Amino acid sequence: MKKLITDKPFVTESGDVIPDPVIAYDTYGTLNDEGDNVIWVCHALTANSDVEAWWPGMVGKGLLLDTSEYFIVCANILGSCYGTTGPADINPQTGKPWLKTFPAITIRDVVNAHEILRKHLGINGIHTVIGSSIGGFQALEYSVMYPDLIRHLVFIASSVRQTPWAIAFNESQRLAMEADASFRNGEPEGGRRGMKAARTIALLSYRSSHAYNLTQKDEDDRTDHFRASSYQEYQGDKLVSRFNPYSYYCITKLSDTHYIGRGRGGTEKALSRISANVLAIGISSDFLFPAADPKLLADIVEGAEYVEIDSLYGHDGFLIETELITSVVKNFWKSKKEENYDKKRA
Repeated sequence: MKKLITDKPFVTESGDVIPDPVIAYDTYGTLNDEGDNVIWVCHALTANSDVEAWWPGMVGKGLLLDTSEYFIVCANILGSCYGTTGPADINPQTGKPWLKTFPAITIRDVVNAHEILRKHLGINGIHTVIGSSIGGFQALEYSVMYPDLIRHLVFIASSVRQTPWAIAFNESQRLAMEADASFRNGEPEGGRRGMKAARTIALLSYRSSHAYNLTQKDEDDRTDHFRASSYQEYQGDKLVSRFNPYSYYCITKLSDTHYIGRGRGGTEKALSRISANVLAIGISSDFLFPAADPKLLADIVEGAEYVEIDSLYGHDGFLIETELITSVVKNFWKSKKEENYDKKRA
C-alpha cells in the first residue's frame, strides 16, 4: 500500500472541509508512456485498495487484470479505515479522532478523491473502470463526471441509484449500531458489538436463501447451536477484527447517497453523458441488487451490453465467480476491438 499525502483541503459536495486528506492506494503493473493503459478498480463496502487480497485470481499476468499489459490502480475510499482519511483518524483542527463528527460524504466525493490520485500518478486516460456493488456506484459516477477519461465501463451487481430496499438494509444495520451504547456515546473504541450485529444483517442481503440452506444445513436433530447461527457469529467477529465501527457507519451512509441523476435532470439525462463502452453484469441470485438493477443501465445507455451470470452465491457472486466474470469482460473487450477495427475498414 502506498499513501498520497495531499497538501490542500478537500471540500465535500455538501461544503464541509477535510484538511489535507491522505489517500491510500495500490498499483500493479507499469504505466505506459502514453499514460492510458489503466484499469481502475473501484472497491466495494469494506474492501480496500489491495485488489489481490479481496479479488483472488483476478490480478496478475494472463489474468483479467493483466499486469503485463495494464497498469492496475485501486484507491481506498474516503471514510474507510484502510489508510485513506476516515472517522478513526485525527481531526487536525481538534486534535481528536473524527468519529461521529466526520463530514458526510457522497459517491461524488469519492470520485473526486480518485481524480486527485489520478493526476498525481500521471494518468492521462483510463482503459477500463470496473466496480461491483458500491464500487459500481463509483465506476458509474466516474464515467459520468469525467467521460473523456473513460474508454470502457464494467458495472457489476450494482445500480444507477441506491434502492429503497438497499437503504432499508443499511438503516437496519445503523439501528443495530446505535443500540450499542458505546457507539451511541462516541467512545473511541466503541461500537464493536453493534457492528457485529450490523454485519449479520448485511450477510442476509449478500447471500441467497438457497446458499444458506445448502451450506449451513444441520445434519442432526439438534435444538440449539445451529450451523447458521455459528456462521453469523463467525462473520460478525471477522469484521470486528478488521474494521472500524465509525467507518462502517460512515460508508453505509455514503452508499445511500448514490443517485446518478441527482442534480442532473434525472437518470436518463445523466447517463447520456457517458462516452464509454458499457458492460453491465447482473447476477441471477442477487438479493441486494437484483439483476434488473444493473440491466437498467444497459437498457438506457445506447450500445451498452448486458450479461447475466448464474451463481449460487447471490450478491457475493461478484467476489466468487471470477472465471465467469473474466470470460464475460474479455469477450466484451474483444468485441469492442473488433467493432473498432470494422469501423476503420469501413
